[in-house]
Amino acid sequence: MRWQGREESDNVEDRRGNGGGGLRGGGGLGGPGFRVVRGGGLSGILILGVMALVLWMAGINPLPILFGDGSIQSTQTSGGSSNIGASTPRADDEAASFSRVVLKETEEVWSGIFQSAGQTYKKPVLVLFDGQVRSACGFASAASGPFYCPGDQKVYIDLSFYRELDKRFGASGDFAHAYVLSHEVGHHVQNLLGILPKFNQMRQSMSEAQSNAMSVRVELQADCFAGVWGKFTEQKGLLEQGDLEEALNAAHQIGDDTLQKRSQGYVVPESFNHGTSEQRAKWFKRGFDTGRVDACDTFNNPI
Repeated sequence: MRWQGREESDNVEDRRGNGGGGLRGGGGLGGPGFRVVRGGGLSGILILGVMALVLWMAGINPLPILFGDGSIQSTQTSGGSSNIGASTPRADDEAASFSRVVLKETEEVWSGIFQSAGQTYKKPVLVLFDGQVRSACGFASAASGPFYCPGDQKVYIDLSFYRELDKRFGASGDFAHAYVLSHEVGHHVQNLLGILPKFNQMRQSMSEAQSNAMSVRVELQADCFAGVWGKFTEQKGLLEQGDLEEALNAAHQIGDDTLQKRSQGYVVPESFNHGTSEQRAKWFKRGFDTGRVDACDTFNNPI
């Protein structure tokens, strides 16, 4: 995928390096990295206050320095993104830049599709995090993989998942990574269209088996929406030879049956909640081949 040098989205919260949104040191109040300072007297507090003001005016976050972290973190932001730890290059900065570019591409495609239907596309926010993160849907860890939270309309990803995709799942390539991100954006589209709210309401009265079966259709539609985005990306001339195969391989590698075979050696079809490898690849390809949202009706067609 030709992504280098392309415009990046501003709708990104970079929470990498801030402890995953939890409380450091076993708890406390005031947010990540804040510790209650005990002792020192009034003069010590005044000195700390002056130091904090000077550092803040210089564009440096004083909290890690004054309260025990020891690292220098800039308080300045660029383009609406939070740049915690931006003063020190990170090994995953290229992956972060790639994710911003992919998000921008999804914004352009879905804004155009919604506009053609007389609607306005509300752009989601992408949250980059390390280890664990707090969302409107609760706490989540990197082990759960990328996810979309309809409560705050944000897509969350620990960038180490790209490495997992490469090494653990055998799904390497930048368009394989783009497929994962565009799938989560597909859930955002479902949320805007009212599909996710309806599903969440319906499954309250469903059995576990019924809920899983409906969840499969929701996930396959998000795969199809990712394929629709992929089609428009191809029309822009951004895809390279082998990119489509990368995405299809990624869809195959994270199918329920393939994942269960890899982890436990057998499959339990009634527990599937994302779709088989064949189904996931099929619906991504359907979206890619047609480039049409109405081709992604997984609820009224055989899957």
